[in-house]
Amino acid sequence: MAKARIGIIAGRGTLPIDVAEAALKAGREVHILGLEGEVEAGICRFPHTLVRLDKLGHLFRVLREKHCKEIVLIGGLSRPDLTQIRPDFKTVITLPFVLKLTFGGDDSLLSRIVVFFERQGFIVKGAHEIAPELLCPQGQLGKHAPRPADQRDLGKALQVVRKMGDLDIGQGAIVARSNVLAVEAAEGTDAMLARVAGLKQWGFRRRCGVLVKAPKPKQELRVDMPAIGPETIERAARAGLRGIGLAANQVLIAEREEVIRKANRLGLFLVGLKI
Repeated sequence: MAKARIGIIAGRGTLPIDVAEAALKAGREVHILGLEGEVEAGICRFPHTLVRLDKLGHLFRVLREKHCKEIVLIGGLSRPDLTQIRPDFKTVITLPFVLKLTFGGDDSLLSRIVVFFERQGFIVKGAHEIAPELLCPQGQLGKHAPRPADQRDLGKALQVVRKMGDLDIGQGAIVARSNVLAVEAAEGTDAMLARVAGLKQWGFRRRCGVLVKAPKPKQELRVDMPAIGPETIERAARAGLRGIGLAANQVLIAEREEVIRKANRLGLFLVGLKI
């Protein structure tokens, strides 16, 4: 009998690679299904196949041929160009269900994606189930620590994120000296940080403010756990923030060593918050 593998359906970023490496260290075999136009070149180090989201028949066939009963969906995904979609037969016959995915907020969308794959006979696993070491631990990471004013901002930002989560809006907020500078919506964390960096008139002479990321109360963590990476640290520094707070054991950190190194070099604190 062929050995079972973990199928990693991979979008943008390095988290798919991190998950693959963690699975191999744990003695599991993997096969990466890299989404064309999204996936990092680094997947070439692993057994892989390039796939398209409008070719579901091919995607499912590869998963079954490679004996991938368990799958992980991880990485960023751009909005598809509808003019370039050329669906195969499997995509067409599942179209009624696929169209239903467009209704409702993010939470209902992601829950339906899980159901969609489960109906095809697969077991959907979260990245944190395969690679728990990617989770942000509780406490201080790196050499910089939040000051009392930062702690107050962290508390308020966490309150904001929780309120946003009740409305299925976003996973992050930026607060400086108790002022809410930005909340994350559909644009994502990087765009939110860029927006804050563009605010020329903060009224603050020194660096201040925090970014907090935490999952929404009913978030489908198997396919949409919040995450940060080295680019998040760089953007937070450009935005003039003092540091970043992450919900402990509920946020993924891609390239953790590099993230901590950059936070240390750029003077940002990084902490895992008890929720």
